[in-house]
Amino acid sequence: MWSPEREAEAPAGGDSAGLLPPEWEEDEERMSFLFSAFKRSREVNSTDWDSKMGFWAPLVLSHSRRQGVVRLRLRDLQEAFQRKGSVPLGLATVLQDLLRRGELQRESDFMASVDSSWISWGVGVFLLKPLKWTLSNMLGDNKVPAEEVLVAVELLKEKAEEVYRLYQNSPLSSHPVVALSELSTLCAGSCPDERTFYLVLLQLQKEKRVTVLEQNGEKIVKFARGPHAKVSPVNDVDVGVYQLMQSEQLLSRKVESLSQEAERCKEEARRACRAGKKQLALRSLKAKQRTEKRIEALHAKLDTVQGILDRIYASQTDQMVFNAYQAGVGALKLSMKDVTVEKAESLVDQIQELCDTQDEVSQTLAGGVTNGLDFDSEELEKELDILLQDTTKEPLDLPDNPQETFYTNSVPNPRISDAELEAELEKLSLSEGGLVPSSKSPKRQLEPTL
Repeated sequence: MWSPEREAEAPAGGDSAGLLPPEWEEDEERMSFLFSAFKRSREVNSTDWDSKMGFWAPLVLSHSRRQGVVRLRLRDLQEAFQRKGSVPLGLATVLQDLLRRGELQRESDFMASVDSSWISWGVGVFLLKPLKWTLSNMLGDNKVPAEEVLVAVELLKEKAEEVYRLYQNSPLSSHPVVALSELSTLCAGSCPDERTFYLVLLQLQKEKRVTVLEQNGEKIVKFARGPHAKVSPVNDVDVGVYQLMQSEQLLSRKVESLSQEAERCKEEARRACRAGKKQLALRSLKAKQRTEKRIEALHAKLDTVQGILDRIYASQTDQMVFNAYQAGVGALKLSMKDVTVEKAESLVDQIQELCDTQDEVSQTLAGGVTNGLDFDSEELEKELDILLQDTTKEPLDLPDNPQETFYTNSVPNPRISDAELEAELEKLSLSEGGLVPSSKSPKRQLEPTL
């Protein structure tokens, strides 16, 4: 025998007819009765009324649960339950009864029952009702418009519990404060659309498990610390923690970008060695060292931020969070001097701009004066030798005969081994005007000093 519980347990997808009660296809007489309209009053024939209501009310809710939705409309239900070109004529009465029993609630009424001031109006009109709905309520007409959105109260609670568990089992739960955008991404698989996601947040807010705050145009969500705890209001510490977390992400991304840049400079130096261009190789190594100094400076700031956050993550009460925040914020301010954590993004941009300017000035000065650079020549030579030792198996585009300076187009360019290249480079020394051959070195055409 069919029951709404068994129907709700049926797997989603596949033939929708297989998820409907057996009489849907087998009992034409009963389905004709169920598709007919309700009498104007239950008192006329309570048996027929209760039979229809007992069929459709559980089916409407189980259908919504199976679809994974908490929002439903009369028009959508009429389309979903079409049978042989006919639609159930009593669905509006079913929805009215579910509204009366509190199993459904108008979306606008639900929104009005919770503080929803943080919701962006760009998402859609939640609270504004069409004029005809307002007039019908004022006149006592309880008919449900085909386009009005209703909320399945129990299904919304289940969805809210699902989202809360999803958050608790994610890395975001390391601290109760999280960006709304990050939480939305996490819940994309559970909430089919943005409006459902906002309804779920409002339900959690209604249960006092989350609170939402808009800070400088960004929305942040604070969760209760335990499944049975009540969330406390967002305070200055929570805002500071959120800004620290944003700073950590910005600094981490910048360090990663600079690390890739340093590796690229190292690879350029290696390629210059293989091509026999020692001056270019040294220039790439200098750029690599400049980048590594910038990475080191950013790492110091990142370590300070992460140290504060680690203490906050280990805290178990709001008071401990406050103490950890105060203990670490002084060190952060000292590290970043007069730059506050709120300006972390601006700080990173300024560092990048200043370092780029410094690089340009250094490169310009390097074109005329080499002994003014703040680099250890011996250290650069050692790093260049290491790069030379790494290039052992790849062909080199260098002349084989050290006595020859030029080759004509008719003569193939011969190859030399890495050992010969290393021996040749070791004979070179860095002078004030650029690279010149030593007294014992064979004469070879040198690249002009930049």
